[in-house]
Amino acid sequence: MGAYRTDEDYDYLYKVVLIGDSGIGKSNLLSRFTKNEFSQESKSTIGVEFATRSIQVDDIVVKAQIWDTAGQERYRAITSAYYRGAVGAMLVYDVTRQVTFQNVERWLKELRSHTDSSIVIMLVGNKADLRHLRAVQTEEAKEFAERK
Repeated sequence: MGAYRTDEDYDYLYKVVLIGDSGIGKSNLLSRFTKNEFSQESKSTIGVEFATRSIQVDDIVVKAQIWDTAGQERYRAITSAYYRGAVGAMLVYDVTRQVTFQNVERWLKELRSHTDSSIVIMLVGNKADLRHLRAVQTEEAKEFAERK
């Protein structure tokens, strides 16, 4: 049996940023992953928030520090500091709103201009449970991800 480890005890710490339009569920992705909570009430994020979760991979503890930002234009000024040190990004869109997928291109440009070229980027189609409202097809998003 291994030694007891506290929450502050980890081998690696990785900063991951969530980006995408306002109202697409970035904050709910964060709270579901870090606290296993989900809220139907949508409230806009003001500025920047972050949460952490540690995951054990074999004998190594990896701590993910996930940063969530407001999707609104008025908060754009804070973004260069937001991206600093990020090794991963989740580029999120709402599968029920085509415009949020169209804006992915702009978010990707911003991400690439503020981060290291080695950053790992994941495209995430959120709200996939709302199948009857789907406006962005999986194939369309897959094709975009492969191209970019």
